[in-house]
Amino acid sequence: MRAGAATLLVLADGRFPAGGHAHSSGAEAAVKAGRIRDAASLHRFCAGRLHTAGLTAAALAAAAAAGTDPLALDEAADARTPSPALRRTARRLGRQMMRAARATWPGPGLDALAAARPKGAHQPVVLGLAARSAGLTPLDAAHAAAYENVSGPATAVVRLLGLDPFDATAVLARLAPDMEEVARRAEEAARGPVEDLPAASAPLLEITAEQHAAWPVRLFAS
Repeated sequence: MRAGAATLLVLADGRFPAGGHAHSSGAEAAVKAGRIRDAASLHRFCAGRLHTAGLTAAALAAAAAAGTDPLALDEAADARTPSPALRRTARRLGRQMMRAARATWPGPGLDALAAARPKGAHQPVVLGLAARSAGLTPLDAAHAAAYENVSGPATAVVRLLGLDPFDATAVLARLAPDMEEVARRAEEAARGPVEDLPAASAPLLEITAEQHAAWPVRLFAS
């Protein structure tokens, strides 16, 4: 029997101990550069991230939830992440997600990937496999990945700028139709071969991730 919506809420909850709270998903670098200054610019940043990196992550998660070989997906994620800093971050987050998922929804698929990638697989792949282990659908996994890609920066900007939390939440609410669209596109793409999964490019996120990794002092890990 398929898991209900409550299971998806647990997986997508920001309090799920998957390590995301320590990462700004590029928002810290964008704030320092002046590209995020207020709720309006946060909305633009999140929308851009959602339709590029977010779409790619959602498709990887949906494919993993659909039963596609997670090792092939992990290689595909590497190929879609030019920045070494972002690849390291994705694997650190994947390792933490794996720990949380195996404690919450243990299953042979998670165990096999953990054994094959002891230093961590890419986080969207682990997220999709966790969704599968929890009885969720590929579309559920895509929704979780899409939401995570915008909720992380929104939460971070509250801390970085002292932005009113109500304004940050309103940004997420206005992005809900976009999240629905991205999740639907990701789930549809996940039905095809791995090589045809989205590879939407976000060059500025890649460049600023490398710069951010070199900062001697920073509030967030990425």
